[in-house]
Amino acid sequence: MPATEPKSGLRRLRLVLWALVLVALAGLGWLKFGAPRLTEVAELGTTQLGQGDYRLAATDGSTFTAETLKGQPSAVFFGFTHCPDVCPTTLGDIATWQQELGDKAKDLRVFFVTVDPERDPVDILRDYVSWVPGVVGVSGSPEEIAKAIKAFRIYARKSPTQSGGYNMDHSSTMLLFDRDGQYAGLIGYQEEHERAMTSLRRLLGS
Repeated sequence: MPATEPKSGLRRLRLVLWALVLVALAGLGWLKFGAPRLTEVAELGTTQLGQGDYRLAATDGSTFTAETLKGQPSAVFFGFTHCPDVCPTTLGDIATWQQELGDKAKDLRVFFVTVDPERDPVDILRDYVSWVPGVVGVSGSPEEIAKAIKAFRIYARKSPTQSGGYNMDHSSTMLLFDRDGQYAGLIGYQEEHERAMTSLRRLLGS
């Protein structure tokens, strides 16, 4: 019996170490794929983010360009309709924010730009965002989507699945723009509710 106890202890130690490794890897994955890219945004300042020559189709029949950001406060979020968690959760958060903002919600335009144009044409995207009032889906050719991803400094790439399909790894940040089309801050994925509301009220009061 005494000889087996050290082996059991070593086995438990290995399990603990592997668990710590997995937690560390999960944290690195979040920083790379999910967390707001704060450094890049900070380096851009408030004049370049969202600027570019992209030209995309919106689910309300309009054309989405850099000029679209002007005239009214806007929130821009990148995602895709096959997204298993981040995108539906964020749309749910938007619905909650709208409810709390009340009449002021109509002053905020919200754009959901797909990072997966091959599977998200305008008609599919329109159905996907339809349950959240006022959210406008944005799609286009892969080339134009690539321009928008670059202009907004969003991370997005295909991630193959074991079934032969793919998911999309992408930034989960919601970018805010004032009525002049200038970058005005961001809301991180599942950000604390009051902090998110403070950012939105500040934006709408500008």
